[in-house]
Amino acid sequence: MPEIAEQVGSVSSDRYAQIVAELRKLVETTSRAQFTIGDYALEVEPIREAGGQEKSDELFSVKDSLFRLAEDIGLTYSSVKGARWVASRWPKEHRQAHVSHTVHRILAGIADEQARFAAILTPPEGKARWTPDEANRRVGRQVQKPVTPQEKVSAIHTLAKDEDVAATVTGDLLRRPAVIAQVRQEDRVRVVEELTRDDKVAAAVAPEFLRRPAVVAQVTAADRVRVVEELTRDEGVAAEVTTGLLRRPDVAFRAMSDDTARHQVNHAQVERGRQAREHFEQTSPVAPAIRQIDRSVEFLDLVTACHAFVAAAGRVVPGMRDRQLGDDEQTVIRENCARVRATLDWIETAVDTGKVDVDGELARLLQGE
Repeated sequence: MPEIAEQVGSVSSDRYAQIVAELRKLVETTSRAQFTIGDYALEVEPIREAGGQEKSDELFSVKDSLFRLAEDIGLTYSSVKGARWVASRWPKEHRQAHVSHTVHRILAGIADEQARFAAILTPPEGKARWTPDEANRRVGRQVQKPVTPQEKVSAIHTLAKDEDVAATVTGDLLRRPAVIAQVRQEDRVRVVEELTRDDKVAAAVAPEFLRRPAVVAQVTAADRVRVVEELTRDEGVAAEVTTGLLRRPDVAFRAMSDDTARHQVNHAQVERGRQAREHFEQTSPVAPAIRQIDRSVEFLDLVTACHAFVAAAGRVVPGMRDRQLGDDEQTVIRENCARVRATLDWIETAVDTGKVDVDGELARLLQGE
């Protein structure tokens, strides 16, 4: 079978070679024309500063002259201005006919004159001639067809300068696990911080994090305290959490070591006693009979306190079923039971005799000494 001729687009490789040869001639002609425009523009307005750079393009005489020249030949001011600058960077003896004006313009960015003249004579390794992309690589500019990872990254950054485009691209990339796996930890932290600036998003994400023990274990004690404070701003939540925590002996002991906390607990007990008294008067079957007694406020308070103590014990003690207290816990309970017994004896003595004096031993017991 005859070999099928290689195609380039819609033409054969032979025809493509003919087209390239013809176009190279036109490119050379175009380049000469561009340099000619630049040379004439230089003749009209020579470069005013040494080294081929002008301090400012706002020199009215220069701009006016070049603008007039551009209009007279049917080109834009920027085209004439650019051609003039390129011509100034490439004296005639250093221009290369087989290199396009575009490449000359790009390599004109090389500041050192000798390096610039040497560069145009030495195409990149493995290349027969300079291309615009290779020239851009030489001067450190972005290429049209990125090849290396860094060039591709630069191209993406350029395309994603628009905030909407950047947001879309970022969302797409973050859906690719292989991409996320290569993101540095500090960058991941910044991404999470940015993505959770919206309070609703943060609220949705936070519970997921807090369900992961490995995550919680790495949170500092101070941050944990702040989290608990924030989560318990609601009174109902705070009450439920506090009740659960105070059922843990070590937590309760440490909490009661704080004077303010202990005062608040005592205040709460008094308030609960007052509420219990009101509840007793409203609901107890013996309340009507007691109301007939010419009683004092102290009598009612004492009856209410006894009622509250019995009610509290009836609620708490059954919860200790099948729970073995430690030696320290048992000691604390027994000491408090002793205080309760002493207090009951004191009450009975006061009821029987009307004497409410407290001896030294009883005072120490009541003070927990």
